[in-house]
Amino acid sequence: MSTPVQQLFDLSGRFALVTGGSRGLGLQMAEALGEAGAKIMLTSRKAADLEEAVADLQAKGIDARWIAADASDPAQIQRVVDETMERFGRIDILINNAGATWGAAAEDHPLEAWDKVMNLNVRSLFLFAQAVAKASMIPNRSGRIINVASIAGLAGSLQMKFIAYGTSKGAAVNFTRTLAGEWGPYGITVNALAPGFFPSKMTRATLAEFGADNLASMSPLRRIGDDDDLKGAVLLFASAAGKHITGQILAVDGGVSAVHNG
Repeated sequence: MSTPVQQLFDLSGRFALVTGGSRGLGLQMAEALGEAGAKIMLTSRKAADLEEAVADLQAKGIDARWIAADASDPAQIQRVVDETMERFGRIDILINNAGATWGAAAEDHPLEAWDKVMNLNVRSLFLFAQAVAKASMIPNRSGRIINVASIAGLAGSLQMKFIAYGTSKGAAVNFTRTLAGEWGPYGITVNALAPGFFPSKMTRATLAEFGADNLASMSPLRRIGDDDDLKGAVLLFASAAGKHITGQILAVDGGVSAVHNG
């Protein structure tokens, strides 16, 4: 017997942890999950940003809380998971969104900046997934892990200098596929979103250098992402509607990755 489509996308009774959730794409995804009925825990480094984000979500009727922590620190990652488990009792959905970028030519890229990008964009994905799986998803034989990659992880670029960022997002792509294979028997799906250009603090410098109109012109849809464009995709991966989807990378980029090779 089939399930009504509204029920497939309903997240009532589900608990979600969203890293890098205080602004930008993380907050957009948190809002989508909350509007679908999930209770939300946001984490990022700055308490003031988290407080503001949670106030915005609560004003929309979403049950949201926050924990300030540095996702580059393994001990703080474990603390976030422990405190979320204490509050919610389980974690059904993990949005691995915390990340960083650094613009520099490969020959001049600082090692310290390389390590910062790798620790946030790759290591934190692994550590959050490991901690959440051990605490909740493996014992419950159920879970949804959604990693935020990027179209920068699908191809290089002739114009943009992002050697560490592009490498890290390529790692996120294959981390997703590898983990999906290993944790599928536990009932855990692992997928990734690969956003294109969205206005955010992280992309501010790129948008300033190349121009929003110029970047939009590279897209078949002649636009860059907006405040709604990740909502449907993240809800698909997080809900029962996506229960037979795992190990997949979904580009949400206006078609850029379909027609360009960098």
